[in-house]
Amino acid sequence: MSPPKVGNKAPDFTLPATGDQKVKLSALRGQPVVLYFYPKDNTPGCTQEGQAFRDRHAAFAAHGAIILGISRDSLASHARFKAGQALPFDLLADTDERACRSYDVIREKNLYGRKVVGIERSTFLIDAAGTLVREWRKVRVEGHAEEVLAAVADLRGPAP
Repeated sequence: MSPPKVGNKAPDFTLPATGDQKVKLSALRGQPVVLYFYPKDNTPGCTQEGQAFRDRHAAFAAHGAIILGISRDSLASHARFKAGQALPFDLLADTDERACRSYDVIREKNLYGRKVVGIERSTFLIDAAGTLVREWRKVRVEGHAEEVLAAVADLRGPAP
């Protein structure tokens, strides 16, 4: 499967989400969507990233944007992580890696000298029409949520 390309329709998926629901990406058309893929619940970098999106959630919502976090963790793990960090957005469980693979975020990584396969921290911005308009790969957490928020604000264009 080839990676998604900016300017094309974002790959669609349906995944189980916190709050005992299923989220279908294409059903969210009409508003921008921030998809952030992260390696694992309750790890330092992933916690910091979730907190950064949490702390700016109201600003994203003011631009009509929905934030969704995706990892390979179970719904039970996501529910604990969401509650523990007071995350105001849903986390999606991609336990079979279908969405991860369609967004090409599964990578071989080196962890303490061992080769492991996991999620490369990545974020995708999808506009209201369902088009992939920006992507960030190999994300460094610090300052990332602010950069994504600026891109969401740019979707609306300059204020009149």
